Amino acid sequence: MNVLDNGKVDLVDCMGSDLTVCNAARVSFAKETEWGVDESAKKRLEKTQSHFAQEDIQQLQERDQKLIRYLAKHNHWTPFAHPQIMLRIKAPVSIRTQFFKHKQGFVENEISRRYVSFEPDFYSPTWRGKPTDGAKQGSEDFITEETRTNLYDAIYRESCETALHVYNTLIEKGIAPEQARFVLPQGMYTEWYWTGSLAAYARFYKQRKDDHAQWEIREYADAIGEIIRPLFPFSWDCLVS
Repeated sequence: MNVLDNGKVDLVDCMGSDLTVCNAARVSFAKETEWGVDESAKKRLEKTQSHFAQEDIQQLQERDQKLIRYLAKHNHWTPFAHPQIMLRIKAPVSIRTQFFKHKQGFVENEISRRYVSFEPDFYSPTWRGKPTDGAKQGSEDFITEETRTNLYDAIYRESCETALHVYNTLIEKGIAPEQARFVLPQGMYTEWYWTGSLAAYARFYKQRKDDHAQWEIREYADAIGEIIRPLFPFSWDCLVS
């Protein structure tokens, strides 16, 4: 899934389902539950003589829906920690730093410019004004005046090109990549595998969708929500609503 100009969020793997949450909670009483059947969907498919698999007509039983609502409402988060989602994310370095502040329930492995030799690409921002009224963080609205944005684009692009030229020159002169990378700017894209629990991703989403979060990280939170919601539709809506 594309984010920003050259960013991405892609699903790599997933373990578990809404039913996993229920069974993780019910094991306390040595109980287990199973999928119910969506009878209306079953009848509709049978009527049209469509071929379907069991997973096409499965749904949570009402008691399991009630359980998930209760767990989410009362912050019983451990059942939501058993399902796992692995994503591959491409984002600017400064935005990656905000991702990595979320530690509980996550593990990450990132591309290292100690080892890779391909040239990096850089984020091209849509410019916003600096905060006013004494605000210590954030930004104002997007700048729409074309003469200003063209100037900022040119200054920024020149800076990135200069940094990339110095980086390549240092490597050509025999400097180790692990040191040459020091000159690369915060706008450089990086990539990493990010694996976390459903509970952890829900916390990330709620914090980074907040209006006070930086616009770029909100765009990534949107993309992550779009990927996870179909995988855990009932749990996700209960956790983030």
